[in-house]
Amino acid sequence: MSSLFEPWSSRSLTVPNRVWMAPMCQYSADASGPDVGAVNDWHVTHYVSRAVGGAGLVLLEATAVSPEGRISPRDLGLWNDRQQEALTRLTGRLRAHGAVAGVQLAHAGRKASTHVPWEGGGPLAEDEGAWTTLGPSPLPFDAGHPAPHELSVEEIGEVVERFAASARRALAAGFQVVEVHGAHGYLLGEFLSPHSNHRTDGYGGDFAGRARLALEVVEAVRAVWPEDLPLFFRISATDWLPEHGWTPDDTVRLAGELLARGVDLLDVSSGGNAPGVRIPTGPGYQVPFAARVKAETELPVAAVGLITEPEQAAKILEAGEADAVLLGRALLREPYWPRRAARELGATGLPLPPQYLRAH
Repeated sequence: MSSLFEPWSSRSLTVPNRVWMAPMCQYSADASGPDVGAVNDWHVTHYVSRAVGGAGLVLLEATAVSPEGRISPRDLGLWNDRQQEALTRLTGRLRAHGAVAGVQLAHAGRKASTHVPWEGGGPLAEDEGAWTTLGPSPLPFDAGHPAPHELSVEEIGEVVERFAASARRALAAGFQVVEVHGAHGYLLGEFLSPHSNHRTDGYGGDFAGRARLALEVVEAVRAVWPEDLPLFFRISATDWLPEHGWTPDDTVRLAGELLARGVDLLDVSSGGNAPGVRIPTGPGYQVPFAARVKAETELPVAAVGLITEPEQAAKILEAGEADAVLLGRALLREPYWPRRAARELGATGLPLPPQYLRAH
């Protein structure tokens, strides 16, 4: 049995294998009307096909905890009953095809209120429905972006409550894994990094101050999330800045704090908080960050980033660099990647829908 197809257990949950679908925004929900932010036929086809394709865990895209927390008007959300009901139908279908259903809860912070990527991705204009973005400090993400509203301490408390409320809805919708999004320059990551957090109160300054919001969100989510189900956290291990940014050392330190507060796995990505940085990409370029957290802490990790071939993925696990791999673009290109990997690696036991047995 290849290590990729061994089960992974956390608390009472067992994921059938270690090939997982990374959260990837689809920007395909309704932007207005009664179904704003709700999954639709596109999402059902997209996600269920990866479950049929053999992914052990399907992590849904960044799902906003509030309307102003959306990256674009077409993001998924989980702040009302209609969104919750639509997700309930999707989670049932994922489970029916053997996958564990997970969701990433997110707030886009100062990177909110933008066009979808294939329409340029830039900030919305006022006549296009732009809304006020939020951040730790009134610092625009990039030239041409508006300065966000600096959150007050009271407003920070409201953000924490929003994450907890969406976690309750995620449980009611049938998810078995919830991931708090602290990466890619969105709100929690903005608070973590000295590049974007210039506050001088208890939510800024030193590491403890900058980490405070992320840890409060984790504590609030863990308090409403069942003790027998796992909680993940996604981190950008580095801002890729030469100075005044979040660093791998910070990530290792935060991992210990997250573990102490009931986080069960760190999903290790990088970048996204500063535009125009040079990132030395290449096959598995983010794996060393995950490997360091795994080596220096007791927190399990998942690796992500240009993991494209079965043998490459298997070696990451066999070398002890990660506990699971998250596939992004590889699964966009090839929804049945896990089934190909099982064939190439000689793994058996990956369930196949009976409708497809004749092709086995």
